[in-house]
Amino acid sequence: MLSYAHRDEKLRDELAKHLAALQRSDVIDIWYDRKIVPGDELDRDILQRLQNSDVVLLLISPDFMNSDYCYRREMRIALRRHAKGQACVIPIILRPVDWHRTPIGKLSALPKDGRPVTTWRRRDEALLDVAKGVRRAAEELRQHRSQGVAMPEATKRRRKEISTGTQAA
Repeated sequence: MLSYAHRDEKLRDELAKHLAALQRSDVIDIWYDRKIVPGDELDRDILQRLQNSDVVLLLISPDFMNSDYCYRREMRIALRRHAKGQACVIPIILRPVDWHRTPIGKLSALPKDGRPVTTWRRRDEALLDVAKGVRRAAEELRQHRSQGVAMPEATKRRRKEISTGTQAA
């Protein structure tokens, strides 16, 4: 699932193109609110997707941070599921914004080093980096689930390191 501010729709569309290869190879299924059928309940459908998605991509920008719906509702639900090991939440930094001291600041972000997509000289390279990172996360999650493991031990260890402020040697 993609969680984003509507002002970032063009960047979301660019990202979706880069994620298309993952969707075509059945690694992920791309869903966002514009796919809701007219007449369906917006909040209910979004909540249902948030509660059932294995991977949630938060498309971070000043508009995302400014949106009560994105920040307080979607992000909170996604992070709660992430903390329980029910989903993998990946922040995708689209545009420069002060995100490090927010609840997502403890997560590893994409693209590389959390550098905003719009600051890369070649935007396609940034989005390719994102797609590769999402592929790694989705395939690792799929592998562990096929082995009957709810959450990889490495992920558990990383979460412990984050919460205690330590790092593995």
